[in-house]
Amino acid sequence: MATISKLSNPNPNPAASLSSSFKPRSSSSSSLKCFIGFPARPGFNSKLLSSPTLSLINNHPFKSSLVVRCSLADGNGSSVKRTTLHDLYEKQGQSPWYDNLCRPVTDLLPLIESGVRGVTSNPAIFQKAISSSNAYNDQFRELVQSGKDIESAYWELVVKDIQDACKLFEPIYDQTDGGDGYVSVEVSPRLADDTNGTVEAAKYLHKVVDRPNVYIKIPATAPCIPSIKEVIANGISVNVTLIFSIARYEAVIDAYLDGLEASGLSDLSRVTSVASFFVSRVDTLIDKMLETIGTPEALDLRGKAAVAQAALAYRLYQKKFSGPRWEALVKKGAKKQRLLWASTSVKNPAYPDTLYVAPLIGPDTVSTMPDQALQAFVDHGTVSRTIDTNVSEAEGIYSALEKLGIDWGKVGSQLEDEGVESFKKSFDSLLDTLQEKANTLKFVAS
Repeated sequence: MATISKLSNPNPNPAASLSSSFKPRSSSSSSLKCFIGFPARPGFNSKLLSSPTLSLINNHPFKSSLVVRCSLADGNGSSVKRTTLHDLYEKQGQSPWYDNLCRPVTDLLPLIESGVRGVTSNPAIFQKAISSSNAYNDQFRELVQSGKDIESAYWELVVKDIQDACKLFEPIYDQTDGGDGYVSVEVSPRLADDTNGTVEAAKYLHKVVDRPNVYIKIPATAPCIPSIKEVIANGISVNVTLIFSIARYEAVIDAYLDGLEASGLSDLSRVTSVASFFVSRVDTLIDKMLETIGTPEALDLRGKAAVAQAALAYRLYQKKFSGPRWEALVKKGAKKQRLLWASTSVKNPAYPDTLYVAPLIGPDTVSTMPDQALQAFVDHGTVSRTIDTNVSEAEGIYSALEKLGIDWGKVGSQLEDEGVESFKKSFDSLLDTLQEKANTLKFVAS
């Protein structure tokens, strides 16, 4: 199998592949008006989540599908229908991103119109996208017939999607002076224990995607913490992923700061980063532990661990990005490494469907949401600052779990191992699927 460093540039000009009819709106020409609607749900009370706190609120899971209706406007200046996603950014300073990517990437346009400001992807997302769609067949056939091996072909499929998505979000990137509008692509999950391999893969992906608003995703494994520092020092923007504990999160922040300081750059304004702190998976694991303990106190803490830890992570963020060390970097144009809430879909149907979005709203943060969480928040989410309104309660929950024998370090390590293994499985499964497709193509050709 070829390593990523052997790939050629698959599409130096992705804009050429995007229809001009899908360009972002401008006031001087016809524009795309997009509306998000939801089928009415009998008896639904939109006030159920009007005051999200760390305490658990039970409601019925929202099951309706996101309905996107698009029509061409005549350029008369009428505005696109506002959603809670616009309010989330404009009123609270949190950027809503979409945790998904597939072809055609122009399907992102209605979401952008509705307030989505960035995209995250991972091996599992591409495994689903490429395996379940025929949209990649023509390019894959050309790659195979040109002699590309399977892994090289995979990366070229991925890079094209990332390039095309970056083009769509570039106006947001420009409007915010590089503060938002990013699209994330992850290095191979096979490199999670390879410090140098991760650095080389990040450099190459950055080079081959060749877009200012691409984030290279690097896992927050112990071997990759030095990789993060070196990649940042090379002037490459990074999305650090698979963060499950406060201790590891602090190491990620330090790697970012160390990288900025080691860069030698006089202008740090174009080297940015987000730290992807995973949420729902924490509750999934800790809830099982609490059920095993089985005491009333333990059972009462179910569904509270993840949000509590996230609140304490935000407090650490505020502490680390202040003081003399940070102020010295700000003078060179440095931007804060924003906290990004990941794994925001609710796994337990007994929990509110916005449990991992509504209580985590705060300035200078990102919430990346898959379809389920996104449509739920657009439908009945409440926009208000919540992330630091109950820090003392968060401390109490965190300590109570420790007293019950929950080891936060072990929880983080287990979830990290499971996350890396899950992405490896998706990656390997997709390569197997592509190999089967390639074999079929060769059989047909013969």
